[in-house]
Amino acid sequence: MRREVLPPEALDATDRAILNALQEGFPLTPHPFADAGKPLGLSEDDLIARIQNLREEGAITRFGPFFDAEAMGGAFCLCAMAVPGDRFDAVVTLVNAHPEVAHNYERAHRLNMWFVLATDTPAGIEKTARAIEKETGLKVLRFPKLKEFFIGFRVKA
Repeated sequence: MRREVLPPEALDATDRAILNALQEGFPLTPHPFADAGKPLGLSEDDLIARIQNLREEGAITRFGPFFDAEAMGGAFCLCAMAVPGDRFDAVVTLVNAHPEVAHNYERAHRLNMWFVLATDTPAGIEKTARAIEKETGLKVLRFPKLKEFFIGFRVKA
């Protein structure tokens, strides 16, 4: 998966329509990809192939459900690390090996690795962050959620 910014021409109008449409929900039906593809004018196989390509190109980092851990008794925490550039790939591999890491982003900043921990208990946040610190030798800064905001992401289709 690439980590560079995609050029504007990397996504065609159909890719952009997919990104916009699938943020609104995904059908829970016997053939969800066929049902999701229909309003986009895509077959089941075409939609699956395009989602796979979006992932491989780095336009999306994952495709799957997002569960509200807090509503189920768990916890979320935004975390950041200052990772030396020559260790970034090794550290991202260690961090992402934890199933509690919901997603991970590189940023052009001193705190260049940002990720979200989602655990089945509030105590799991501290346990996982400490494990990452032990494995990497780097401090994990924790930014617990104080208020929830939903920010939709849309691309010009």
